[in-house]
Amino acid sequence: MRNYTPTPVDARVILLSPVHFIAFGFGTGLSPKGPGTVGTLAGLPFWFLLNHLQWPLYLLVCAGLFAFGCWVCGESAKRLGVHDHGGIVFDEIVGFLVTCTPLLLLHLSSWWLIAAFALFRLFDILKPWPIRVVDAKVHGGFGIMVDDLIAGVFAAALLALASTVITA
Repeated sequence: MRNYTPTPVDARVILLSPVHFIAFGFGTGLSPKGPGTVGTLAGLPFWFLLNHLQWPLYLLVCAGLFAFGCWVCGESAKRLGVHDHGGIVFDEIVGFLVTCTPLLLLHLSSWWLIAAFALFRLFDILKPWPIRVVDAKVHGGFGIMVDDLIAGVFAAALLALASTVITA
């Protein structure tokens, strides 16, 4: 399971290494309080850059970011000598983008973006089954990324369900 009290790291090492800089959510993972939440906020600029895409292309970009994240997060963790440093938050960025998929599909207003953020953080923090099991048992870059992918899928499903009920 993720170490939620990040092991101290030298910020200069993170900011000067492209691998660490990206894995640490462009520096947002260095936040002393709630690096996962701050890292998720780093997903907002990505959302605003990508939300004009048609959903198949959007999902393809998300898949590419997931694959890249497996490498960059795994490499960063390896260089730091930790399984999943709490400051590695690129996985939160990708998980949040996956959560936002219903916003494209259902043409939801920007208020739903706040709901997407809250739902993703809820699933990422609480880690209900099977997220908790995957987080504990799957390692490496894929392990770092996949629990947030599942949290994003769960949050997206709940967001889509809620929007159908509320807008019906």
